[in-house]
Amino acid sequence: MSEKKTAVLIPCYNEAATVEKVVMDFKRALPQAEIYVYDNNSTDGTDEIARKAGAVVRYEKKQGKGNVVRSMFRDIDADCYIMTDGDDTYPAESAPEMEKMILSGEADMVIGDRLSSTYFTENKRALHGVGNKMVRRLVNRMYKGGLHDIMSGLRAVNRDYAKNFPAISDGFQIETEMAVYALKRGLTIKEVVIEYRDRPEGSVSKLNTVKDGIKVLAMIARLRSKY
Repeated sequence: MSEKKTAVLIPCYNEAATVEKVVMDFKRALPQAEIYVYDNNSTDGTDEIARKAGAVVRYEKKQGKGNVVRSMFRDIDADCYIMTDGDDTYPAESAPEMEKMILSGEADMVIGDRLSSTYFTENKRALHGVGNKMVRRLVNRMYKGGLHDIMSGLRAVNRDYAKNFPAISDGFQIETEMAVYALKRGLTIKEVVIEYRDRPEGSVSKLNTVKDGIKVLAMIARLRSKY
């Protein structure tokens, strides 16, 4: 496994308050990995901060997390891809375990499970919790899954997954689409319970609970028709 390559992928939109810490945390946790920050039209200097912290900075002009993930998977060659957010809500300490599960062939996808841990005490937006539970129940029922956290932003996938995932999402629906694709294709999914933490002061969420929640539900319906 020492000869295999791991890439840490961090999609970012205006995360100047936290991106440096995220990059540094993952560099310490996975010193052998290449850290990529994909800047999605930030106006607060996120890209320069990330570059100074030691990340490889690239750009995606099409707005939306789904568009960024599609570009990252297409552009970067690795054996293990670890995707996280730039808002410092996910622990880098969980990354080595997730990496090991991918590189050993134990899993095609590993999800950082927030909902079995600290999410409901750390997350200050009640509707986000309701939405996560709703999507979890719906996806598990429709695709006969048993996942605890469908929408987590911390996950790892192998090369075959990254290069064959036919992403159609443009925004925050991307995590749900990734889970549904893996379930429908019968891929091996593992979950690692993680210690989620809320955004630090000065960091602002880009997720609109109602608007993006409707998009996620619409995506589930679209995927149902597709599959």
